[in-house]
Parts: sequence; structure tokens; C-alpha cells
Amino acid sequence: MESGRNVAVFGAYGHTGRFVVAELRERGYVPLLLGRDQDKLRALAGLELAARQASADDPASLDRALTGAAAVINCAGPFATTGAPLIEAALRAGIPYVDVAAEIEANADTFAHFAERARAAGTAVVPAMAFYGGLGDLLVTTAMDDWTAADEVHVAYGLSSWHPTAGTLASGTVSGQRRGGRRVRYTGGRLEYHDDALPTLEWSFPAPLGPQKVIGEFTMADVVTVPSHLDVPEVRTYMTAKAAADLSAPDASAPAAVDERGRSAQTFVIDVLVRSGGTERRLAATGQDIYAISAPLAVEAVDRILTGRTRTTGVASAGAIFDAADFLRALSPHLSLHVPTGTRD
Repeated sequence: MESGRNVAVFGAYGHTGRFVVAELRERGYVPLLLGRDQDKLRALAGLELAARQASADDPASLDRALTGAAAVINCAGPFATTGAPLIEAALRAGIPYVDVAAEIEANADTFAHFAERARAAGTAVVPAMAFYGGLGDLLVTTAMDDWTAADEVHVAYGLSSWHPTAGTLASGTVSGQRRGGRRVRYTGGRLEYHDDALPTLEWSFPAPLGPQKVIGEFTMADVVTVPSHLDVPEVRTYMTAKAAADLSAPDASAPAAVDERGRSAQTFVIDVLVRSGGTERRLAATGQDIYAISAPLAVEAVDRILTGRTRTTGVASAGAIFDAADFLRALSPHLSLHVPTGTRD
């Protein structure tokens, strides 16, 4: 198959990486499997796929690994460690870069450090093209529709449970260290670090969850992606209290597959609320498994970039570079969209 169908996946043998590899194959792309562990790469590749050992701290290995690739998807966290080296390698290779980073600071670094260079190179760099950051941004952008600005954006995550992967836990540790143990929120048009206790309130999610206790200011990557292209001074995110407790439990277990696609039984609802003056707009999405859904998000992004269905180049979030409503329609096999009524109490 022509090299234009070759897509490199860094961290291919990781939990999310495996979903991405499978999604690429279903879409007719040829995954090039990249990672540090040669044995894990070979086990995943079998006799059909190319496996290329590469490390984020070895630029030459990354250059060799990206030879012949049309794009690269970075699935290997912590992205504070892997993001910049992979973007540098993609820029050297002249190919687009997409990642599934949920780390707030890592995503902010991508916008801060690579915007000018990626734009000058005419290359697309799309961070946080995943459940956290990417999907919320697409929903917010779609909900805003013809609005060019809003007073507030609220993104509520309703997870039935949260069994974190080892990568999630490692990335959370790195983010916590970078913040010095503080919490972060987006208010007044900027990221603010604080030690305030997080509030608990109730959010009326659409079915199947319904009203749930949520942790307020449980801040996720949407505070980077949404204001990167939308004029919104306040972006607040929320997490169901049960899922937050699952994540922080000392004996937290990894996701367990329950179907032939390898998805867990976890279900999710993302409910976004946008306020401008006295008017509100809402949109919600429901689906299964927050890690599995990141695969069609990332692969659809790559497909749109490679087929020229983009609105800009350089570093851009999902809502900025793609037609958000059309992108969500393309995810209909994986997501259901709703327009909820009611709000938080």
C-alpha cells in the first residue's frame, strides 16, 4: 500500500495505543508500531505490521522510525516527556502530529512552544485529540454554533466508573509534581493555580446517568483546548464524585475488557453548557469507554488532515482545525448526541 496510508503510532502497545492501531487498520491505514520495548512491539506486530524501536530521548531513533510515515499519533504518556520530542521529529519529517494527551501543562506547552514553528512549516499539530480536551472542545464548539464569544463554558464528565491505566496514573503524577501539589482552574482568561478545596454539587446529566454528585473544578484539558480558539474567559470542568474516588483509590485497578473490541464496561456522558448573557446552549454525548473512544477521535483527525479537510495549520485544537459538527457526525458509530434540559443545582 502507498506510503500515504502509513501512520506511525508511538506507544503502540499501550492501552490506548492498541485501540488506535486497531482503528487505523479498520480505516484502511497501515500502522507503523513505535515504542521503546522491542519485544512488546514484535508481539503486537506479528507478521503483518512494521515494528520500529524508538525512544523520546533519542532523536535519531525517532527520525528513523518516522521514515515513510504520512502522520504520527503519540499515545505514550507522560506527554510532558514525550510530546516535545515527537513534535520536533514530526516537524523534521514534515508530517502532521496528533496526540491523546490529557495533561493540562503538556498541552499548554505544545501551544506555547510550537505554534509559530508549526505554522511556518504548514504542518498540523493537534494536541489532546482524545476524550479529555478534544471531545469536549468539539462539543463546546458545536454548541456555540454562530456565537463568537461566551461568558462561561461548563463541561461535566459523567463517568459510571474510572479504572485508570498505568499511563493515566503516571501522567497524573507528573502533572501534580509540575503544579507543586496545587490545583488548577481557568478563570479570568488564564490558568490559575490554587490550594482551595474543591466543591461538591449536583449535576443533572441526561440518561443514562441522571442527577449525580460531581466534584467542581475537577479541571481537565478542556481549559487549554477551548480557550485556545474561543473567546471564553471562564471554563469549568466537573467530574462525577464516584469516578473521582475510583481514580484516587490506592487500589485502583486497570480497565477490564468486556467485548470483542477490548472495551471496558465503563459508560460516559459529557454534558456541555455554554452561557452568553441570559442565553444557554447545551449539548451532550454518551458512549462507552473513555480510552477506546480516543481511538476514533485521533484517527478521524489524522484522516481529515491527510485528506485536506482542515481549517488551519499550525498548533490547533480539534474545534479550531476541524468542522466540529461534521466531525461529531462522523463519530456517530461510537457516540450518541443529545440536547439536555436542566442544569446543575
